[in-house]
Amino acid sequence: MSTPALQLTGIGKTFGDVRALRDVDLSVQPGTVHCILGENGAGKSTLCNVVYGGLRPDAGTMTLSGRAYAPGSPASAMADGVAMVHQHFSLIGTMTVGENLLLTGRGLRLRRAALRTRLDRLADDYHLRIDPDALVSAMPIGARQKVEIVKALLTDPSLILLDEPTGVLDPAEIDALIETCQAVAAAGKAVVLVTHKLGEVSRVADAATVLRGGEVADGGRMSELTIPQLTTAMVGRPVPDLNPVLAAVPDRRATGPVVLALDGIHATRADGSVALSGLDFDVRAGEIVGIAGVEGNGQSELVAVLSGATRPESGTVTLGDADITSASPAERTRLGLGVVPEDRHREAMVAELSVSENLFLGRLHRFRRMGLLDRRRMDTAARALIEQYSVRTPGPATPMGSLSGGNQQKVVLARELSTEKLQCLVAAQPTRGLDIGAVEFVLNRLRGCASSGTGVLVVSSEIPELLALCDRIFVSYRGALLGPVDTAAATARQHIGELMTGTAA
Repeated sequence: MSTPALQLTGIGKTFGDVRALRDVDLSVQPGTVHCILGENGAGKSTLCNVVYGGLRPDAGTMTLSGRAYAPGSPASAMADGVAMVHQHFSLIGTMTVGENLLLTGRGLRLRRAALRTRLDRLADDYHLRIDPDALVSAMPIGARQKVEIVKALLTDPSLILLDEPTGVLDPAEIDALIETCQAVAAAGKAVVLVTHKLGEVSRVADAATVLRGGEVADGGRMSELTIPQLTTAMVGRPVPDLNPVLAAVPDRRATGPVVLALDGIHATRADGSVALSGLDFDVRAGEIVGIAGVEGNGQSELVAVLSGATRPESGTVTLGDADITSASPAERTRLGLGVVPEDRHREAMVAELSVSENLFLGRLHRFRRMGLLDRRRMDTAARALIEQYSVRTPGPATPMGSLSGGNQQKVVLARELSTEKLQCLVAAQPTRGLDIGAVEFVLNRLRGCASSGTGVLVVSSEIPELLALCDRIFVSYRGALLGPVDTAAATARQHIGELMTGTAA
């Protein structure tokens, strides 16, 4: 066997009383794709940050291609040929894609013409085409993720770490990323891919390592492992196969009056292109309506209009009996609208505040006494939600930014589902970044929300999840809504895919 591209021996890392990693051994061979699996909070991102120099281990040693390796910073790691794509983006929103890429480290200094040549070559080699003139802040989340991947590949690394890169990509982009990983490995480089999606592991991994509670629970060559074995190692016990959950057609629910209605909604993007073109649809009490679509077809702008972050150029939005077209986000919350944004880190949380404070953002007045915040009472209420939603955190006072991405998503979901007098919940990509057990948990929460009489609107690129949840599914295509598709039809999945790609008759 060749010298490992990366070898970790006995790696340990603690944060106060929390042991994030303990005695982790890992060997990644050159020319392979090595997947790291684990539940939210298992230590996957911590391990990647140790390798990339963002964190220093408390114990253990590392080697890179047989040489001792102890990066003191990400810049040091990049100088040694290691690149990383983080869960949370590092792009500067006020700059263009090209300007962001010209800031790439490891001594890379390109002129604009040379950058375009390199980008064309990367697009041909790795199927990742981007527009260098696009303003980052105006780009949908999936497009920004692609820019991060291209940014890492520009440095021509020998080892690339991808921390949950597919969570914001649509199915076609995931296929392209898998091809990218395979192409990078075929060139003799090593790829470490962190993912929750076991289907991706079976398609792309040469080897896998499972972390549970900061320790290695299982691993080896994929030729010697099975998906059920990896699933059991992730959660520490056999779990029911999720396929029946996702394949099931939802029961037809008794629906009530319209709780959310859009009438003639038009909106344009910052560059003047049409984002939403005359949208008309409604959500009734007790039903789940789904919106599928390839990234960039108006879904993000639709959620922004519903949340109050963007005001439409024409049309009306009604919640119950109230016209909320011009209402502030706070007023919408008061009237009973819950919103789970697609980008939790940028739009749904304040990383510096505690879990408790994030759980009650906009509702802190409930815990005021004589003008002062009663933190003890607020933390007691937070603990109840933390337990109810299985959030893995040392306590309610823990900074939100220190939680894993999946646990941050659970906090956001808990806050929105506990909205007072909730009439309608809008959930954009609600299972993004969640592990296999948490996905089932969230789906059941959304079902329970509808069963209680609340209307639910789910915007997602996960077609199996939409089919398992929704009474009706629309497809967002070039700013319009196509459908609805009958979820009980045998050809529903194929029909949705055709509508998403514009190939339906």
